[in-house]
Amino acid sequence: MTPFFVTMFFLPLSSLATAANFTEVFEWPNKLDFEWPSEARRTQALRDGTFEQQKIEPVYMAVYGSRIFLSLEKYSYIPVSLVSLPTNSASSAPPNLTPFPSWDMHEYENCDKIEKARGLEVDSVGRLWLLDEGSPKCYSKLWIIDLSNDDKTKIIHRFPFLSSSMHDLVLEEAANGTFAYISRWGEQSIVVFSLERKQSWIVDTPRMEVYSIALSPKDEEPRKLYLGNWSSNGLYSISVATLRNGTRTAKPKLIGKWTSNKSYRMLMDNNGTIYAAFKWKNYISSLNTSQPFEEQRFHEVAGQDSYWPFTFVLDQNGTFWMTVFDFQRKPRCRLLEAAIGAKSYIIDASPVTPATATNPTLSRDTKLTPLTNLLHLFIIVVICSFVLIILWLILRQKMKIICVLENNGVVMVK
Repeated sequence: MTPFFVTMFFLPLSSLATAANFTEVFEWPNKLDFEWPSEARRTQALRDGTFEQQKIEPVYMAVYGSRIFLSLEKYSYIPVSLVSLPTNSASSAPPNLTPFPSWDMHEYENCDKIEKARGLEVDSVGRLWLLDEGSPKCYSKLWIIDLSNDDKTKIIHRFPFLSSSMHDLVLEEAANGTFAYISRWGEQSIVVFSLERKQSWIVDTPRMEVYSIALSPKDEEPRKLYLGNWSSNGLYSISVATLRNGTRTAKPKLIGKWTSNKSYRMLMDNNGTIYAAFKWKNYISSLNTSQPFEEQRFHEVAGQDSYWPFTFVLDQNGTFWMTVFDFQRKPRCRLLEAAIGAKSYIIDASPVTPATATNPTLSRDTKLTPLTNLLHLFIIVVICSFVLIILWLILRQKMKIICVLENNGVVMVK
């Protein structure tokens, strides 16, 4: 048996060992909806066209304690772009989305309100960082909402530019301060913000159109910023140390290439694994950054067909939270969770029990039964037995050839 043949047999098993067993928390069969101040206000919004329920679409996600936060795609007929929902409920009905921190804090083209929520991140002290794209009338801005202090909300920075391309952010809590690194889709640059200095600056990335962004674990030095390319499947990295010092140009280094283009969302855990989702793809990939580049299939949903199918985040307890959104099929949206044995990159790495390995989702949910696990074990045994039989036959044939040569008086040179 050739090495290639052996590889083709065992390749599915590498994917098998990295997937997680997800369970469903909530399911919205048809449409999502808001928690409205009154039914009259909802009726009026539907009548005047400022609300189209079927257009609610989650795009970014954060979690803290028993609350999940979602930023929504902002259209003229979606009145708010940041909402919260509970991580669990006593009711069997899926919860409505609660505008966060309140209805009154949302108003498009009001520079002192939340206009177009984009990337979200919660830091180690319970503050929700919100990237706000702004509007044609207002500069992009950065909010902090103190989730452990009555959700006190304030703008901490107004960027000196109008932008329609604000995308995502990651946070670094370093010894010399806290920094936010921000991606703007399609731009050949990233934005750096220093909380202590209350300053931001643009770092050019020549010939590299940045899209998704991730940061290496807290206890890794030197830390790296990972960048997904807008126009290709390349994954790149930059040393964070140079970014902190105010550099204005950085040259990203190619790490490897994903199998798909446009990784719109990347997430790093505290063990150094990146999880990546791609536009119009029905799966999430994973990559262990401490090893040579080898993309693995982390989760897959059969038949999924959406432009932006997944949002996901890791909490402080090692739970991977994810929404699965589908424009074409029912259910419209689902909230899933899985214990994967790793936490957010913001948390120090610590020994944890790894998640039980399962197969990627090939149906609407990943629901493994004892029979399925037995089938997996049977397949592995069959493959291993087959390999051993082939090797034994090769060795047996080789011994026969040696015996024939020796009987004919041929001396074997070793």
